[in-house]
Amino acid sequence: KYCGICHSDLHSIRAEWPIPSMYPMVPGHEIAGIVRAVGSQVTKFKVGDRVGVGCIVDSCRECGNCSKGLEQFCAKGNTGTYNSKATYYGKSGPKTKVLEGHSAEYTFGGYSQSIVVTEECVVRIPDSIDLAASAPLLCAGITTYSPL
Repeated sequence: KYCGICHSDLHSIRAEWPIPSMYPMVPGHEIAGIVRAVGSQVTKFKVGDRVGVGCIVDSCRECGNCSKGLEQFCAKGNTGTYNSKATYYGKSGPKTKVLEGHSAEYTFGGYSQSIVVTEECVVRIPDSIDLAASAPLLCAGITTYSPL
């Protein structure tokens, strides 16, 4: 529903990072919205929940870092919200997903119509917080909190 813009999105669009940018690109990693659907194994969220997503949509969830809640340091490599190889680990092991309507095997971010995220990479946004105003917190808030 809402997505903030971060300067790192602009760097990605302009291909200013050492890793290659893939086009077409749909940036956005400050995402706040409403759950529209859940998979059969999802237990933490239901349709209609107010949620946020930051810069990661999946990780192996098995390595030492993931088991400590440090998915950003996943030993097998996490799946970024956008411009990342679309590897979804799930219960049946890693698989690359070709996104519907595209030949690309990489993720599209918060400016797309929808996004698929493992529940471990989703946070609940309380009703007391304005949904639109919460989106930028999913980058700057996480960036500030992590070193603490």
